[in-house]
Amino acid sequence: MMKPSKTSAGPRASSRPSRRKQGLLSPTSRFLVTGAAGFIGSALVYGLNARGITRIVVTDHLANDDKWRNLAPLAFEDYVAPDKLLQDLAGNPHSHGRFQACFHLGACSSTTVTDAAYVMENNFGYTKTLCRWALSAGTRFVYASSAATYGDGSAGMDDKNEDLRTFRPLNLYGYSKHIFDLFAKNQGLLSSIVGLKYFNVFGPNEYHKADMRSLVCKAYDQIVATGRIRLFKSYKPEYEDGAQMRDFVYVKDAVDMTLHLAETTSAAGLYNVGAGVARTWIDLASALFDALGIAPEIEFIEMPESIRNQYQYYTCADISKLRSTGYDAPTTPLEDAIRDYAVNYLRVGRRLGDKIGP
Repeated sequence: MMKPSKTSAGPRASSRPSRRKQGLLSPTSRFLVTGAAGFIGSALVYGLNARGITRIVVTDHLANDDKWRNLAPLAFEDYVAPDKLLQDLAGNPHSHGRFQACFHLGACSSTTVTDAAYVMENNFGYTKTLCRWALSAGTRFVYASSAATYGDGSAGMDDKNEDLRTFRPLNLYGYSKHIFDLFAKNQGLLSSIVGLKYFNVFGPNEYHKADMRSLVCKAYDQIVATGRIRLFKSYKPEYEDGAQMRDFVYVKDAVDMTLHLAETTSAAGLYNVGAGVARTWIDLASALFDALGIAPEIEFIEMPESIRNQYQYYTCADISKLRSTGYDAPTTPLEDAIRDYAVNYLRVGRRLGDKIGP
């Protein structure tokens, strides 16, 4: 088995201090957050609330799932449906007032969806329109790209690589993100906006994501139901079963990095958002069992043939470009992050912003 990398030491996720200076992230500032009921979007609204910011307009597709519950504990100024938002802004760029920044986190994030027309319009077309509006309105534009744009990693996962054409995403989701990165690069927009290449983000508020939830969330349910965790077998001889590696980043860290880049006005272009280390699936499973005080029991299962050719065996974010902007907070160690998530959220059914206790 490959030897896992070690995470950097850092503060416990449940008591992470705010290091924010006043400026863009002032309580008097106004923000637009798309995808605000989703996983990272709602965590970002929570992060803004934690900094005393409530002048937030949120937008998201609220369908038949429970993601609206992510908004319930949060404070914001107004909710607008995504399609109506674009219609309003097309008629009057300041129809919803002026914003210091737009955090565009809304997207179809499923890696198995096959409706290309829908994904391209939702992830690429919407982003183009919103970006053009933000730049014309003098609003800082921070958007979610994805580590999925790197594909199998054979061309590297370097956010300093300016030849974006070398990357070959493995799925439609990654491609829809990749072509906006290319569009922004070709149009000269990356000198004015910030794109975030999120790696394997996990944490509270992902409950509604069904099969797209992180393994931590799904494995917790497996342990409750069966006492064991199921992991995919490896189909590459250089990786033992469960030794496939990922850059797992806690959502609280991802939000902290996102807000840092938003307020650092000299920051522009594409940035990796990750822990900066790779850990194995066995590391993750063991940490979850340990957090729950249960002896590890892992079952290795066949990987569906439909995803074998698109499966990534190794991801790791080089976050030196992020560090060069002045971000000096340590990332939360995987074991501490999983313990916080499992004990303070999964076990008690909490969301970010919910009160602790009765």
